[in-house]
Amino acid sequence: MTTIFDAPEEFANTALKGFAAIYSRYVRLVRGGVLRATKVPNGKVSVVIGGGAGHYPAFAGYVGPGLADAAVAGDVFASPSTAAVARICRLADHGGGILLGFGNYAGDVLNFGVAAERLRAEGIDVRIVPVTDDIASAPPETAAKRRGIAGDLMVFKIAGAAAEVGLDLDEVARLTRHANDRTVSFGVAFRGCTLPGSPQPLFNVAKGQMALGLGIHGEPGISEKDIVCAKDLAALLTDKLLAERPAGAKRVGAILNGLGATKYEELFVLWSAIAARLEAAGLEVVLPEAGEFVTSLDMQGCSLSLLWLDEQLEPLWTAACDAPVLRRGATFATEMATDVLVDDDSLPRFGDASESSKADGKCVASLIEMIALALRDAEEELGRIDALAGDGDHGQGMRRGSSSAFEAAKAAAAAGAGAASVLAVAGDAWADRAGGTSGAIWGLLLRSWSNALSDKETLDKTAIAKGARLGLEGVTRLGRAGPGDKTLVDALVPFVETLEREVTAGRSLSLAWQSAATAATDAADATAKLTPKLGRARPLAAKSIGHPDAGAVSLALVSRVAGKYIADRQG
Repeated sequence: MTTIFDAPEEFANTALKGFAAIYSRYVRLVRGGVLRATKVPNGKVSVVIGGGAGHYPAFAGYVGPGLADAAVAGDVFASPSTAAVARICRLADHGGGILLGFGNYAGDVLNFGVAAERLRAEGIDVRIVPVTDDIASAPPETAAKRRGIAGDLMVFKIAGAAAEVGLDLDEVARLTRHANDRTVSFGVAFRGCTLPGSPQPLFNVAKGQMALGLGIHGEPGISEKDIVCAKDLAALLTDKLLAERPAGAKRVGAILNGLGATKYEELFVLWSAIAARLEAAGLEVVLPEAGEFVTSLDMQGCSLSLLWLDEQLEPLWTAACDAPVLRRGATFATEMATDVLVDDDSLPRFGDASESSKADGKCVASLIEMIALALRDAEEELGRIDALAGDGDHGQGMRRGSSSAFEAAKAAAAAGAGAASVLAVAGDAWADRAGGTSGAIWGLLLRSWSNALSDKETLDKTAIAKGARLGLEGVTRLGRAGPGDKTLVDALVPFVETLEREVTAGRSLSLAWQSAATAATDAADATAKLTPKLGRARPLAAKSIGHPDAGAVSLALVSRVAGKYIADRQG
């Protein structure tokens, strides 16, 4: 289990601080991540990568010449927030545009995607490449739904090498996508991982068994079988990947990755059998690597990743790089950066608000306080529901996000902000503190909702219903979920449609909201019959059937709490 820590919630931040102190010749610590410590030429494409903590050396260990220019770090197994991604991209920008790389998980897709939109609006050219190498998480015909695991390093190595030689953003993005299309991975676990402060692992593997197709966020494998000898394990791993060998592929890059508690000697034993298997398949292995590259805290297990090389990719795979986790080729001639970093997170400034909107802003803050208290009380139950087919962190994320949202809303209301501004900063704070998928969704939902409100006009039911629609549109556009996918959207759609219908029919806000909350609750309960099609639960669909979606349940809970608050105020 994860044993060395002080406060569990500070584990990720403290670990990042220690890493940056040890590897100061490579990185500079900034809030929420690290930047390359050496000077970078003006006009160079900046490769910015990131994801949750708990995977070291992913992602901060990849920062250095020939690899990444910056890494954004979320909490343990949680996506970094939109604000953190945008902030670090601004600091890492050298005028050539930004290539954003991350594993293909819902929270990362949302947070990096929203950050990219904000940066583009500021005039920074940004391209996105989610890594999709895990063949266990989707079949070839839907490869875009696959998760990113240890193949992350292979794809980022190509991106970093392409950027280092001065290629423009279009070409760096093209080569990075090409590398992603030709990277495949498969892994097994012998024991689950344990979050800091948790008394038990996120999942268990029966004695003498191994889980096939594991995730790296504490998700169980898609199936289990008896542990086999190294030769048979090598056959299992390689044969699954060879089934997706492109026509004409004769040379391959390889990474044999330990997941956190597997001895290097074990990997070396396994590699001998893998190498023989690949040679028998007529493949020449180019610069293979064995070690820990994408871990999952203290999980015991391993994964094999292959990059099918061609004339475009091989020179980039073998190119020099110098990062804490990977050092290749000639030493780079570098000079330490001396520029002063300026954090852009000053206190928000609010425009003039009418007295009525200031009063509404205080009501919004009070409502968010009620929501935060309810989610604190529901943390354990929401975590239990989420753990049935996910990683069990939904309750924790909702509690942290809503608590931070309340603190931000309270401060904004005290500073005289109007209703729209209070709700917007609450959304940003929710996303920034909660991280992960739920944080990104709730941050996007509240900020989108705020666009229908005003700091001048008094809140009315029409604006509130319009805001609900904007929130739904934002979540479905960037989150890519729809009704039937077994997500929060399954409860949000009937909530919004009912609220709009009731308001249009002339019902009071209290009655309209109560009807919408009932519709959301019924829909959340009905998700128990659905099969997940997105997110971490998708590869474990069978385990999810019969249990409601945690995101839909929490949205329904929030809608009921808000309904009671509105009813109490309106009498």
